[in-house]
Amino acid sequence: MSQSESAVARPHVKEPAQMRRPSTHRLVLGGSLVMLVSMGLVNLFNFAYNVFMARVLGPAEFGHINAAVTVLLIASCVSLAFQLVCAKFVARNPSPASRAWVFQVLLRKSWIASLALGVGLFLAQQPAARYLNLPDKWIVGVLAIGIAFYAPVGVKRGAMQGLCLFPRLGGNFVAEAMTRFFAGVVLVMMGFGALGAVGAISAAVLVACFVPPVPRQLRVQPEAAEPPSFAEALQAIVFFVGQVIINNIDILLVKHFFPPEPAGLYAAISQVGRLLYFICWFGVVNVMFPVTAAYSEDERHPRGLLLPMALVFAISSLFVLAVALAPHLVMGLVFGAKFTQGEGLLALYAGATALYSLSVVLIAYEMSRRIANTGWLQLLFSGAMVLVIEMFHGSLREVVMVRIVLMLMMLVLVSFPFLRRHRQALAAEVA
Repeated sequence: MSQSESAVARPHVKEPAQMRRPSTHRLVLGGSLVMLVSMGLVNLFNFAYNVFMARVLGPAEFGHINAAVTVLLIASCVSLAFQLVCAKFVARNPSPASRAWVFQVLLRKSWIASLALGVGLFLAQQPAARYLNLPDKWIVGVLAIGIAFYAPVGVKRGAMQGLCLFPRLGGNFVAEAMTRFFAGVVLVMMGFGALGAVGAISAAVLVACFVPPVPRQLRVQPEAAEPPSFAEALQAIVFFVGQVIINNIDILLVKHFFPPEPAGLYAAISQVGRLLYFICWFGVVNVMFPVTAAYSEDERHPRGLLLPMALVFAISSLFVLAVALAPHLVMGLVFGAKFTQGEGLLALYAGATALYSLSVVLIAYEMSRRIANTGWLQLLFSGAMVLVIEMFHGSLREVVMVRIVLMLMMLVLVSFPFLRRHRQALAAEVA
């Protein structure tokens, strides 16, 4: 970190660590509990949305909706990058005035980026709809409206995350999910079909942009301070570009290479995998990041990563076991009889997601501490996923196996930096 960053990120008066903040474990456990409850509600509404759309509209139209959702998630790399940078620097800054400065600087930049992205997608709706085999270009056009508001949502969430206002942050996610579900049901029942379902997605983003209002801690007179560095912003962008590609590109490629019916089936399978990833990301990683970022370098220890890793491992193991034991319950009862052909792929896809979730904990921990290279490694694997699926897509199972192999390789590689520092810390304690 540069001297200018250090001036923003460090207090002028040092106090004993134990007097400044609660323990890392207590913050992570408490925040994780709040976020897991919130994410339980979010996933309930998201799952209800997907189940309703799958049962009412069928695999083909469900595939169209999921393609739109995937485009939104790919565009979310910009929103998530702003969220990560905002959370990191709000957590590190000591005064409300300097935190308000960081928030306002990032909010202005987020509006510029978000509007540019939304306008660009709106202008490209015709070729985008053609590539994704969508029946109506306005599915992309309506989605572009929501994307135009998405980056400011990320800054707002990052501020709440950096301030450890986890109940407020969780409420923001719940408000978005509730709006998407209820507006989607109403619009589809009114006869708007897939276009109405996508309209509900954009409406939910607009609600998340304004509900709840900006925390009062940030509604103070800002104090001029050094804004987050370009290196921090680049690190966040690289991380989230890799993340959204890994989580979503296979869905878009399947939508392009396969007919509507199997593409819709794969979309349903991917929804289950996304459920696991969102539980791990929002329930554990989102809490861990500002907690570890707020501690100075000498207060951090590699063991601080063990609790988040254990939580993600436990959640992933239970999830994979559940879908392996009851695939028919998930695919048949939840999505409907037309989706039961995907039962054999469900546990495999969940296993690939579990491997990736463990990698993300390691990468996010590194990023909370310093400018890390593991985000670039993830970006490399995201590009490899595109290339390998382009070569091997003879069946849906082949696509899933590509995910498993690549995610296992990435987990092994991103583990090396942590294991090296853990050995160094143990050697220092012995000495």
